[in-house]
Amino acid sequence: MTLNELRFIVAVAQERNFRRAAEKSFISQPALSLAIQKLEEELGLKIFERGKSEITMTAIGNTIIEQAQRVLEEAERLREMAKQGSNQLAVPLRIGIIHSVAPYLLPDLIPALQAIAPELSLEIEENITANLEVLLRNGMLDVIVIALPFGDSGILTHALYDEAFEVVVHSKHAWAARHSIHAQELAGENVLLLDSGHCFSNQVAEVCPELNRKGVNTKKGTSLETIRNMVASGLGITVLPASANGPRYHSPLLKVIPFAAPIPSRRIALAWRKSFPRTQAIDVLINAFSQTAIIGIQALVKPLT
Repeated sequence: MTLNELRFIVAVAQERNFRRAAEKSFISQPALSLAIQKLEEELGLKIFERGKSEITMTAIGNTIIEQAQRVLEEAERLREMAKQGSNQLAVPLRIGIIHSVAPYLLPDLIPALQAIAPELSLEIEENITANLEVLLRNGMLDVIVIALPFGDSGILTHALYDEAFEVVVHSKHAWAARHSIHAQELAGENVLLLDSGHCFSNQVAEVCPELNRKGVNTKKGTSLETIRNMVASGLGITVLPASANGPRYHSPLLKVIPFAAPIPSRRIALAWRKSFPRTQAIDVLINAFSQTAIIGIQALVKPLT
């Protein structure tokens, strides 16, 4: 049994497809299949059920995959310890950030981090929450930035900031002169939201459940910036987090209107595995967050002393 064989079975479990798993592992499909067959023979059991259209894990296979993930994470910890020596900031920190946060956080976070710990670099993955969670739990990411609630007993979280939601309309829209908007009013408009799978769309739908009603006119976009431009073109209205409406994003074609009370909002947090050994890197990152000056948020972290 080798670490590579464990990586192969984890890749197949994640992809549910031998070809994609082989591509992800940078080997040929026959070589990957042979390695997994060898491991199954060594263990004397089947890890996968190979159907015509899909690959599924056997009951014992699920348990083996979970243990394999833990073994690979521990092996990675050994490598990190060897590289780091006494300096936990010498190795890049692999960070994942949800789509509705990354563009508005990183321009302020990176300079703050460089000022505090110039030796610590970031490898950044922008993705939806569900995918970031898988990558975090599998050890492919060290830390992620997501909206709460999130996690379980194996995950630690640290709240970073709260931010309100705001309505964005075209400057010639009938609401452009309004001072506030009630959430339930959205259902009567053409509302542009992120594609399904993005937690921000779910949060907006929670604020205004009428948007889920059959017959309500909602359209989807691939990013908040694409949606902003669709609103500027006159296609409809949208809801954006306050951090996306700072001065750098102002446009004469758009008007930002706050919600009437109760104002919908979200809490953004840092999350990492409880077993993650580089606590100093986490502390430095939290300190960098405390130094950012993002317009529209209410910071929840203070500089560490």
